[in-house]
Amino acid sequence: MLTVLLILIPLVTGLITFGLSGRGAKVLSLVSSLATLAVALAAWSQFRTAPEALSFTAEWIPQLNSQLNFGLDGLSLMLVLLTTISFPLIFITVFSRNYEKAGAFYGLMLLSQAGMLGVFLTYDALLFYVFWELALIPVYFLCSMWGGEKAIPVTFKFFVYTFAGSLLMLVGIIYIYFQTEGSFSWQAFTSLSLSNSEQSWLFWLFFVAFAIKMPVFPFHTWQPDTYEQSPTAVTMVLSGIMVKMGLFGVMRWLMPVLPQGAYMWQEAAILLSVIGIIYASCIAIMQSDLKKLIAYSSIAHIGLMSAAIFANNEQSLAGVQVQMFNHGINIIGLWIIIEVIEQRLGTKNMQQLGGIAAVAPKLSILLVIISLANIALPLTNGFIGEFLMFSGLFQHNVWFAAVSAIAIILAAVYMLRMLQKVLFGEANALTSTTSDLKGGEMLALVCITAMIFVLGFYPKPLLELVSGSGIQNTVAALTGR
Repeated sequence: MLTVLLILIPLVTGLITFGLSGRGAKVLSLVSSLATLAVALAAWSQFRTAPEALSFTAEWIPQLNSQLNFGLDGLSLMLVLLTTISFPLIFITVFSRNYEKAGAFYGLMLLSQAGMLGVFLTYDALLFYVFWELALIPVYFLCSMWGGEKAIPVTFKFFVYTFAGSLLMLVGIIYIYFQTEGSFSWQAFTSLSLSNSEQSWLFWLFFVAFAIKMPVFPFHTWQPDTYEQSPTAVTMVLSGIMVKMGLFGVMRWLMPVLPQGAYMWQEAAILLSVIGIIYASCIAIMQSDLKKLIAYSSIAHIGLMSAAIFANNEQSLAGVQVQMFNHGINIIGLWIIIEVIEQRLGTKNMQQLGGIAAVAPKLSILLVIISLANIALPLTNGFIGEFLMFSGLFQHNVWFAAVSAIAIILAAVYMLRMLQKVLFGEANALTSTTSDLKGGEMLALVCITAMIFVLGFYPKPLLELVSGSGIQNTVAALTGR
């Protein structure tokens, strides 16, 4: 029942929030997110003793043999924890902001949370598709209604990209459904033996859908503009959590269902990912806009995770799962600070900043810590996942790993350059009067910093989840059944 509550709480409270305004919408959203986090922690506790008790099955559409089939393994629990931790941090950060039509804004945020949690929890392909779309639609309205001056065309591009990918995935789901003789269950999909030719073309239907969501080169072009034009709270959801839906889809559905297809196109998928890593890192170095810099940084990080998934060994897959959580936490921390800078100074152009360290020391210290975690400095949370991913990638192909490793240097260049331009030097007329972090902002960033150090020094809790996530089955799928 805990798995059902994880979806019902944000779904029901999100619908109620539409009828509220102002402070009432803020308070209910924050309370809802904290309640969902409490349920997730209870599920984590039960997962360690009786994981089978977290399964839930009920009839949904009997005519199609589709069920409400929910469950948790290490992979899905990792992403459930990321989602339920992130939303309270986001709501605490923006609590002092006044959004027009606040009830609709916070209601849509909670509905997107319900959709993402449904994606991570379901073991029914049709229900997976429904939640996949449920997560997308609220974000479309959030971006278009509360975004920047170019929000409408940018959001339209984002919607067309992701909806087109979703339709490709739906075609693949329907085809496989008929091959199973009428079942949408994950068990029926994974036990089906499709021919190599079927798996080959089906692979691209699913991979393109998931690659757009991540995004992976060359399906990434919607992302930088969307991140720039979206309200920062929505950008946190997109980059911290929603992109993980694509990685999750590959690991939960694509590889176990289409093992031979994944094996045949393995090198092509890694090549696209590696191209994206270097391309995005080089573009990030050239950026003066803080939002676009972090957007391209995220493309590079996700590209490494994508390459590591297809590297087909336990180290790389373990690293991906750990890094999905840690990247989400770190990137949300960066977006919080960018939100603070933009709200205080009215700009996100690094050329107009400088000298903030002298007037906002708390912000500066936390930005340095989170930036170092983002480039995987040892003893920060970003290190262990990245180390495992590169180790697995080296085992698979030394050349792919060597090229990808260039991104470590490039990441240090663009992140340290950002710190230099934003924090150091002489304060100018714009930055000299800025104020330091306040209540909710400080609380959220301190929580993120604590997780950076705790998981950097002691990553065992995440590694324990990884060990129970069925990595061996995924490896077996990629190497051919």
